[in-house]
Amino acid sequence: MEALILFGLLIILIALSIPIGITLGIATAISLALTTRIPLVIVAQKSFSALDSFPLLAIPFFILAGALMSYGGISKRLVALADALVGFIVGGLAMVTVLACMFFAAISGSGPATVSAIGSFMIPAMRERGYHGSFAAAVTAASGTIGVIIPPSIPFVIYAVVSGTSVGELFIAGIVPGILIGLSLMAVCFLVARKRHYLSSAERPSLAKVVRAFREAIWALIVPFIILGGIYGGVFTPTEAAVVAVVYSVLIGRFVYRELDFRTLYEALKDSVLVNGATSFMIGLSMAFAAYLSMAQIPAKMGAWLMGISSSPVVTLLIINAFLLIIGCFVDNIAAVIILTPILLPVVTQLGIDPVQFGLIITVNLAVGFITPPYGINLFVASAISDESIEGISRDIVPFVLAMVACLLLLTFVPATSMGLVELFRRG
Repeated sequence: MEALILFGLLIILIALSIPIGITLGIATAISLALTTRIPLVIVAQKSFSALDSFPLLAIPFFILAGALMSYGGISKRLVALADALVGFIVGGLAMVTVLACMFFAAISGSGPATVSAIGSFMIPAMRERGYHGSFAAAVTAASGTIGVIIPPSIPFVIYAVVSGTSVGELFIAGIVPGILIGLSLMAVCFLVARKRHYLSSAERPSLAKVVRAFREAIWALIVPFIILGGIYGGVFTPTEAAVVAVVYSVLIGRFVYRELDFRTLYEALKDSVLVNGATSFMIGLSMAFAAYLSMAQIPAKMGAWLMGISSSPVVTLLIINAFLLIIGCFVDNIAAVIILTPILLPVVTQLGIDPVQFGLIITVNLAVGFITPPYGINLFVASAISDESIEGISRDIVPFVLAMVACLLLLTFVPATSMGLVELFRRG
């Protein structure tokens, strides 16, 4: 009964287009009032206590670091390096977009931020080379999903807080899958470009050009090594790594690339405040929602129901993946991680799935939701940048969605693709 009331309210409020944070708070409060005698003040208490978390501090700092690097000219250098490396191949400019997004993903931790930073340069460039506008936007939107898979990743931090797993291990687990998805998207670019006769962006570059592009981008490429090396070397925590990334971004943008002045710094801070305000509000209320789930024993009941459908781990995992893909079409990545982790994690652990691997599975599933209507936030960002219709972009993005789903199945049923590096880290 509690589950019907809670999820019924969620569906109704989401259908009414009420913001997800407010939806979670209202659904939790009404469910508490109807099914328990617990004072409603617990919603506020749980929300505020949830935000009093040191690991969660990493989120606003990673958001700010990504904004500073975007405004500080780093994204342009990454695009130039990617062009020097793969721009001469058939469909090279589309591949440049994917590779540049992979580079930027290792800095920003956000899918929409990656689309915005890279798409503003690459979509017009692809149009100039004869690429259809909707395909250029689709490539950028799909490539932006890598922003939440290659570390650092904001959804990984949130999953770690909710599930009690290690942020560092989640970051390690995202390296190989992020590269695998990037290569898969580049393969799609090559096949589509050859079919549609899209030209490469340039002739094969000289070694001098590659070295020059690498030298220009070296300050940006150092960031992931500072963040990940510092975490895994025990120099600082993920939260402290995020702060280091912010300081580094200011120094490089201001004194090396000289594109970060007071005006652009203000814009970066404003963007970060707006994004972090909405994110923190949603995280706080979703923690109250998760507390009610636990009190009503809804995760245990849902787990028993899922296990009752089939005793086969393969079938159960396929059902969970299908469920997550559908949810990703309608619910924000961060909210879905917080809502669904307490429900599904007990189920998958019974199947022998490592919580770190499941963190990757749920993140990739919901990343696909970034590029599938009707929610598809990457689609909206790419549409705003390119002035292409959502319908046109959605048609051209289908092969990219299929490629990501194929990678998802590989990550689900071949654990070594995500857990290989993690196991080496644990043994070390």
